Formats: sequence, C-alpha cells, structure tokens
Amino acid sequence: MSNGHAVVEKNVGLMALLIVIVISFGGLAEIVPLFFLKDTTEPVAGLKPYSALQLEGRDIYLREGCYNCHSQMIRPFRAETERYGHYSVAGEFVYDHPFQWGSKRTGPDLARVGGRYSDDWHRVHLNNPRDVVPESNMPGFPWLNENVLDGTDTVAKMKTMQTLGVPYTDEEVAKGAEEVKGKTEMVALIAYLQNLGTAIKTQR
Repeated sequence: MSNGHAVVEKNVGLMALLIVIVISFGGLAEIVPLFFLKDTTEPVAGLKPYSALQLEGRDIYLREGCYNCHSQMIRPFRAETERYGHYSVAGEFVYDHPFQWGSKRTGPDLARVGGRYSDDWHRVHLNNPRDVVPESNMPGFPWLNENVLDGTDTVAKMKTMQTLGVPYTDEEVAKGAEEVKGKTEMVALIAYLQNLGTAIKTQR
C-alpha cells in the first residue's frame, strides 16, 4: 500500500490525472442529479418569461454592472427573509440566462424588489440615489433617461432565449421590437426591476 502511494506521490503527471478523475466524479455526482429535479428545472407557479421591455431592461442591468453590488439570492435564514422576503428558489430563475445569483452585497439584495417601490421612486433613485437614500454610495445613471431603444436587436435576443428554452411564442417574438421601440433605457430597466421576485410574491 505504501509503495503505491510512493509511486503516485513521486509521479506528478499521474497524481494530476488521478486528482482530475476524482474531482470529475465528485462534480458529476453533485451536478447531474440537479438536471432531473423538478425544483431546479421547472418554473414556479405564476412565473412568466420576461416581456420584451423587461428583457431589454435586464440587458441594461447587466451592461451597467448592477450585479457587481446587488445580489439576487435570498438565503433561507431568518435575518434575510425578514429583511428581503421569501428565500430564493431555483424555479424562479429557469428563464434567466445567465441567472443573477451571488453573494456580493455592496447594496441590498434585489430578488424581491418588484412592486416594493413605485416607478417614480426608481426613476429618482436611478438618476441620483442620494435624493431618496442620503447615505447611499451608489452612482447615478442619468443617461438612461436619454438613451432611447430602437428595438433593433430585440427580436434576435428573444429568438436566442427561445433556443435556450424560454417559452416565447412566435407572435411575442414578432412584436418584441414594436414593444420597446421609442422607450428609454430608464423605462426598460424599471420594468425589469418591477418584475423581480413577483412570481413568489403572488403565492404568499
């Protein structure tokens, strides 16, 4: 037995190969079963795909790097659920590609922000956060009021999401550009934020 260990420990290539094999089997044992669990692969009741406007808003959220300071993952701890609401479940995010789970919280978690504030509050907050939260260190995003969507890429984005399993109808895809054309990026981002977490809220 000791001789076997000595062979492995003295042969860096063999040891590296065996480590890769062990990690691969361990990873497969943990990850593969998730593909067969309904809780992780099927949407929660009431979940709807993002509208074209919300989808554009989500892309703006990603572009501006909002995820660097705001998580969208409420853990099942009392301190978190009392502050933010129902803990996050995988079925809420089956239409998100990529999903926004994470643990970075320079700002508060946004998983349940939908419907918590008015559109006007979000508009003021995104223009200059300190107008509504004096101690905030979040930067303002006033240019979102000036940037107007033309819908050029909206249909392509929705078709891509269709390919990834989001159940958009062909009619919804065809009308996507029309829905967003002429609206500002601010309107789109607010539409996205107002949708976050609402599927679970309707069940509570």
